[in-house]
Amino acid sequence: MVPLLITLSLACVFSSTSSDPLPTNYEYYTSGGISSGLSADQPYFTLNGKNFSIYSGAMHYFRVPRAYWRDRMKKMRAAGLNTLETYVAWNLHEPYSGVYDFGDGGSEMEDFLHIQELLKTAQEEDLFVILRPGPYICAEYNYGGFPAWLLREGAGFRTNEATYMKYVKRYFDKLLSVINDYQFTKGGSIIAFQIENEYGYAAYKDWVPERPYLEGLQQLYIDNDVVELLLTSDSPTVEGDAGTLPGVFQATNLGTDPEEQFNKILKRQPNKPLLAMEFWVGWFDFWADVHHTTPPDTVRDVLERILKFPASFNLYMFIGGTNWGFTNGASLGADTFNNSVFIPVTTSYDYDSVLTEAGDYTDKYFVVKELLQQYSTIPTNTPEVPNLAPKEPYRYIKVQKRLSFSDIVDKNAPYVINSPNLLPMELLDINNNSGQSVGYIVYRKENVDLPVSTVLKIEGHVCDTALVLVNGVLISPVLESKDDFNGFGYWRLENSTITLLTGEGLSNATVDIVVEEWGRMNGGNIYQYNKTFKGLWQELLQVMFTLTMKKISDWKIIPLEFKKNWTNNLEGWTDKTTNEGTALFYAALEIPTEPRDTFIDMRKWNKGLVIVNGFPIGKYLFLGPQQTLYIPAPFLRKGTNDIVIFEHFEAADEVSFASKQIWSAVNDGK
Repeated sequence: MVPLLITLSLACVFSSTSSDPLPTNYEYYTSGGISSGLSADQPYFTLNGKNFSIYSGAMHYFRVPRAYWRDRMKKMRAAGLNTLETYVAWNLHEPYSGVYDFGDGGSEMEDFLHIQELLKTAQEEDLFVILRPGPYICAEYNYGGFPAWLLREGAGFRTNEATYMKYVKRYFDKLLSVINDYQFTKGGSIIAFQIENEYGYAAYKDWVPERPYLEGLQQLYIDNDVVELLLTSDSPTVEGDAGTLPGVFQATNLGTDPEEQFNKILKRQPNKPLLAMEFWVGWFDFWADVHHTTPPDTVRDVLERILKFPASFNLYMFIGGTNWGFTNGASLGADTFNNSVFIPVTTSYDYDSVLTEAGDYTDKYFVVKELLQQYSTIPTNTPEVPNLAPKEPYRYIKVQKRLSFSDIVDKNAPYVINSPNLLPMELLDINNNSGQSVGYIVYRKENVDLPVSTVLKIEGHVCDTALVLVNGVLISPVLESKDDFNGFGYWRLENSTITLLTGEGLSNATVDIVVEEWGRMNGGNIYQYNKTFKGLWQELLQVMFTLTMKKISDWKIIPLEFKKNWTNNLEGWTDKTTNEGTALFYAALEIPTEPRDTFIDMRKWNKGLVIVNGFPIGKYLFLGPQQTLYIPAPFLRKGTNDIVIFEHFEAADEVSFASKQIWSAVNDGK
């Protein structure tokens, strides 16, 4: 491929001794032909035989709209970075077992998955690429990047277990065949691949990370003709060499104390270059928790110490982006399965990073640019800082229509599965027998006689939240404070109960239990990965009416995945006359000109999901800290835009917009 010649930046720190412009990175490192890739066989990196420092930034393509990839890359290169780093999300590229999507597979996330275009665009923007395919990626992503259908197979996770490795091999063979030609020594952009991810962190009690597993992954790269540098990444001060392989370059992850990390790793890996594979410039957020920030001066201090050591780095994150729809991860307790400390990650993955979620500059951006101007020693062309796209706080719009929960199920159920017993969503025989991965699952019991004071009891825990309706009327209490998470309808409470009727009894009633999947664990000990089924599923779990102590059987199970085709063809909408949830609400956003980026302001709503033109933008919760949801201009259109909101409890009369993300302080309740 011919590298793109970028115009010389007036802000470039280097000056040319002639009238000729400075070379691009690709011109500098490939002049005379390519004979070798990235090497760590000496105390400094070389690329194609020339001294090289990795100045990298993390951008997860699945968190940034495809239409904005190039813009974010231009900003990365203008800051002085020469490399882009990204994970590869297995759960997106193989959404159903044996069904792949690399940009043309027809999945709900299809437009984010053009990975070949990503690699080509990076090269055109004068950036090299470090690829981290996992198979486990953490990334605070749903299930750490694992596809949920693995739960159906009884597979192990992150071990050499045969079933797990069978599916890893099948996926890696497909993925690596797609990206093989984009390796640097073959004329492409990829200069390194990471084996697994922070594998040393998986150690738990008497379990030790398995070298044969890492060796198996290494062999998959070799068998698929991967010739670029392979590396692992763990903290040497915590895990030592637990997550590494002999002869494989080890990088480190850090937020502070780079000297301690680097000196430790040099003792076991002498005469090698140093790489902070993740230098955490910020942090992520949990729902109903504080918004995390890291001061720019702290970033300046640590980054300068990295550069002075000297060492290479990858800024995690350069741009955090967004956990679209149902893609957020969650933290789980250190015990095998501890529901009380399940904490879901917010829709926004802003990360207080170098660029905001919407691609705007922060003070950290100019800190990075200034330091690289000071410490870079290779004279290549640095382009000018791009202008920012304007944001538009569109005028508020009235909510016009409502679709009751009864009509959602009775008129629009995508599937109705009759089952004598409760099943988790992953074991439903849908989606090419791959089960349901995300969304909501409805457990319906019809034709029930309910005497007065009937109590519904759910043994075990719900995963992750539950709403109970009788004849379409919400019985569950409205969420008013984060203390309510300790009560009925949430993951913390074991063996929970709720009174269904306080007045007269009912005959032939319909009882619905609507369970929300609010994010699978993205990291934890080795024993937890098969404990992340969603819905009502736990061992010995029963649902019963305690007035008669009768276990309920013979259920109708309805998955609600909110796929685009389903949402855009819903039937039964009526004029909105009430704000009562659980229901869908509709508002039309009219845009007479070309759309601009905006944020939808959900501070007047309670808890639920926002869908724009059929695409789930993400979840909201009045408790914060996130109060708005980012809507990129490419997700909007000139003319009428459909805003659909699935509100769990109480809707508002209008939908408002903002020009930036709004974070709240800790919100204990209404």
